[in-house]
Amino acid sequence: MANGLRRLYVFLTALAAGAASVQAYGFPDCVNGPLAKNPVCDVTKDPITRATALIAIWTDEELTNNTVNASPGVTRLGLPAYNWWSEGLHGVAQSPGVTFAPSGPFSYATSFPQPILMGAAFDDPLIRAIATIVSTEGRAFNNAGRAGLDYWTPNINPFKDPRWGRGQETPGEDPFHLSQYVYNLIVGLQGGLDPKPHFKVVADCKHFAAYDLDNWEGVVRYGFNAVVSQQDLSEFYLPPFQSCVRDAKVASVMCSYNAVNGIPSCANKFLLQDILRDQWGFTDDRWVTSDCDAVQNIFTPHNYTTDPAQAAADALLAGTDIDCGTFSSTYLPDALKRGLVKTADLRRAAIRQYASLVRLGYFDPAASQPYRQLGWSDVSTPQAQQLAHTAAVEGIVLLKNDGVLPLSKRSRKLALIGPWANATTLMQGNYQGVAPYLISPFQGAQQAGFEVEYVLGTGVTTRDDKSGFPAAIAAAKRADVVIFAGGLDETVEREEVDRLNVTWPGNQLELVTELERVGKPLIVAQFGGGQLDDSALQKSRAVNAIIWGGYPGQSGGAALFDIITGKAAPAGRLPITQYPAVYAEQVPMTDMSLRPSATNPGRTYKWYSGTPVYEFGFGLHYTTFAFSWAARGADADANNSTSASADFGGPSPSYSIQDLVAHGRKSAPFLDLAPLDTFRVRVTNTGKTTSDYVALLFVSGAFGPAPHPKKQLVSYTRVHGLGPRRSTVAELPVTLGAIARADEKGVKWVHPGTYTIALDTDGALKHTFTLTGRAEKIADWPSDSN
Repeated sequence: MANGLRRLYVFLTALAAGAASVQAYGFPDCVNGPLAKNPVCDVTKDPITRATALIAIWTDEELTNNTVNASPGVTRLGLPAYNWWSEGLHGVAQSPGVTFAPSGPFSYATSFPQPILMGAAFDDPLIRAIATIVSTEGRAFNNAGRAGLDYWTPNINPFKDPRWGRGQETPGEDPFHLSQYVYNLIVGLQGGLDPKPHFKVVADCKHFAAYDLDNWEGVVRYGFNAVVSQQDLSEFYLPPFQSCVRDAKVASVMCSYNAVNGIPSCANKFLLQDILRDQWGFTDDRWVTSDCDAVQNIFTPHNYTTDPAQAAADALLAGTDIDCGTFSSTYLPDALKRGLVKTADLRRAAIRQYASLVRLGYFDPAASQPYRQLGWSDVSTPQAQQLAHTAAVEGIVLLKNDGVLPLSKRSRKLALIGPWANATTLMQGNYQGVAPYLISPFQGAQQAGFEVEYVLGTGVTTRDDKSGFPAAIAAAKRADVVIFAGGLDETVEREEVDRLNVTWPGNQLELVTELERVGKPLIVAQFGGGQLDDSALQKSRAVNAIIWGGYPGQSGGAALFDIITGKAAPAGRLPITQYPAVYAEQVPMTDMSLRPSATNPGRTYKWYSGTPVYEFGFGLHYTTFAFSWAARGADADANNSTSASADFGGPSPSYSIQDLVAHGRKSAPFLDLAPLDTFRVRVTNTGKTTSDYVALLFVSGAFGPAPHPKKQLVSYTRVHGLGPRRSTVAELPVTLGAIARADEKGVKWVHPGTYTIALDTDGALKHTFTLTGRAEKIADWPSDSN
């Protein structure tokens, strides 16, 4: 996340010096301290009134000093120093605001899979449950003085380009999916929907906006100008942020390194005021932080201003309240002296920050706050450990299977080969904490009762060295089954490192080819956040199965072998498109457009004009399913699908747009959240294996402005533990916003026309309906006066 990483390395180096260097977080003394009689300590007043009373007694120097993430506080007022930067992407994580103990209590926290794998589960209640645990553990760390109350997570930039090094931090490429994911995550992290009286923790949606390039072909994020149409901003890049801010009521947002249409994001009033605060209602008890050193980047390398004080002023006036770095505290005094900013501008930013702390209970008695009672016993509980395991199992995707999986009980001797075969910390990906344990694939195989021979064979990026091949081949010959575990790692995909291609790195596929020749059953377990072109593996008859496992977290190895042995059945779905290798040659990462053109084959499953290797939403099972439409109120659990739906003619054949809008104005807080209908699908397990099933509902049709997307996701849900010959009803609500299209100005409309909804990537169940009447505007979009 940070320019930034350099400071993080310094922080971690200092941490290695031992616990003696740790400075615990403190709380103001509202009983006997200097602030005791200030209204900030009056629990009967509202947060903004309380914060305003506090900030009113700060001097100009105190105001400018506290514009940065490592806030020094105000000693004369008994206001402690506070670091606004803690991390919790998939568990409490090492960061400037978080300190793990060297051993004993608070030396670890639950380490869930990376979001890219959690997104593959398509299980919103799971995401909310995970976020609830992360925030519980975060609060416990804070009560021990080892973390802040503000967690700069999640990353909800859509994973548009497969080469992006930070795609692993996101739930995937589809904005509708990300919007549902982030809503549930924020509600879990913050302790409810805009909870009163206190937030559990403050979450932070990042990176606002249109950020999905770090370092590609010499183009670096710090000075990159993302040229984006209003249509694409409204329809693709910003819906997850709207869900996060407007709907889930997140308490903070991070502006990104890049510029958008010529203006650096952290100096962009269109983004930070017109959209964020005016359009989405981001209130003054919520704040914006820059990405680390992004305020400095306004001056250089964006070269947006001619002097540093003007850059700091532009950021503050646009709506950046906190500078992750030291640039603002260094140059705002000069900006204030020169009249580039006013004291009132500094107070506004500080009030936003401290109103947020008021809502966190920072100034309130600890005894009256349940969150202040959480401790070490609430960290890495058995329930948390089980949930980390479940999340990995649910996210794993089966891409190919000729029947070799689940493994026969006769297969007892495994050759486990490859750079991921004995992975430990590698399973966590980036923005990780210290895990309580890490179960590698090797350990997972052993725990599953296999006799395992492990051989590295080659590294992720090893090219010319094949010295490990002979040992790998020899092990394969001695085994009943061969498993190659490889893919990507953080040497080729991470923050500040984008890929140049989507092919398997190093000589991994050469080793797989050699293993194919051995003639034993061969399973390829592919790991990493981005996808790789699996064409050769997909076509090879000697490769019997392919599994994708992302970065699976602390229980990754156990989860992998739950799937391989059939202890659990796979039901994850790809949250991103797997493109053929040629894709990387067809469009530069700097092209932010989505629709296909002469220089762009189209982005994501919605617009890609080529043939993917594996499409978004793909995933195989160990069983088979049958589907039919179910009537409203149909029995959710019946022996078969026929008896429950034989007299049901299917969903409605038509809807009046004007009736839908009229109903929506009365029933929904915003028209884009108003219902179209809830489509009910009876899912019947017609096979012999108990399994989950992810129901994905897509819509397609020639409605709205051309060109038209091939299809778009409009609803999904996950059915759990459906036994053989059992059925259940999956309910799939569809909103007007899900079927709307944005015009060139970014305004969203529902159009009359013919629509087809289809279940799953193969259209296993379809229904066509018409929308009648005239087109209706359901969501406005501000004009970019810049």
